[in-house]
Amino acid sequence: MFDEKIARAKEQGHIVPPRSIIKNEEQIAAIRKSCKINIAVLDYIEEQIHEGMNTAEIDQIVGEMTRSMGGIPAPLHYKGYPYNVCTSVNEQVCHGFPSKDVILKAGDIVNVDASTILDGYFSDSSRMFCIGEISPEKKRLVEVTRECVQMGLREVKPWGFLGDMGQAVHDHAYENGYTVVREIGGHGVGLKFHEEPWVGYNSRRGEEMLMVPGMIFTIEPMLNMGKADIYIDPKNDWEVYTKDGLPSAQWEIMVLVTESGSEVLCW
Repeated sequence: MFDEKIARAKEQGHIVPPRSIIKNEEQIAAIRKSCKINIAVLDYIEEQIHEGMNTAEIDQIVGEMTRSMGGIPAPLHYKGYPYNVCTSVNEQVCHGFPSKDVILKAGDIVNVDASTILDGYFSDSSRMFCIGEISPEKKRLVEVTRECVQMGLREVKPWGFLGDMGQAVHDHAYENGYTVVREIGGHGVGLKFHEEPWVGYNSRRGEEMLMVPGMIFTIEPMLNMGKADIYIDPKNDWEVYTKDGLPSAQWEIMVLVTESGSEVLCW
């Protein structure tokens, strides 16, 4: 019946998941163990992050703690990325380089994006942190971005479509006066760091890939306070910034599609 449903959706012209990205129970159990490390690392960062800390310290903590629990930081050397974690501050959208020169100060918002490999299985999630007293405008951006993730999560149901989730995220962001980055989105994860599908948040209900039990992907919208336009730092080809210099925020969770709905594996 499972295969018949997928075949029927394909006949109707829908995008369907390849069998290779549908995880079995054994794989899901192993992925959960990887997620436990990733969650523990971000929990610890949440306790330790503070004004005056430089982002290289965050990178060191993530690297040491991940390895102490038997894991490997997935970002390190991934397509040439040189650090254990991404630390993106204020107008940095994502892929921010940790640095001794980037010292967190009151009023900053920072995204810490950690990913773990354990026994060949991958986990991935990120959180926003507010340093000291931040402006009401930044606080609202961070809060609405988190709300967008929750809005999207409500739409993750078996035999629905990724576009259902994407439109829920998009609509909530724009209703609150924000834009959603178009070029960068979520992704399948678990057996590899980045798998199919690519997960966008400027999509429409009933479109994009069919969601089926056993699929795992991230929900990680990037909301900009200003325009959606971004650029990549030409000096390193990694760090992404808002083109207008206004702040950006991102939360990332890792979600399993189940027979009855969804399960958040990593946050």
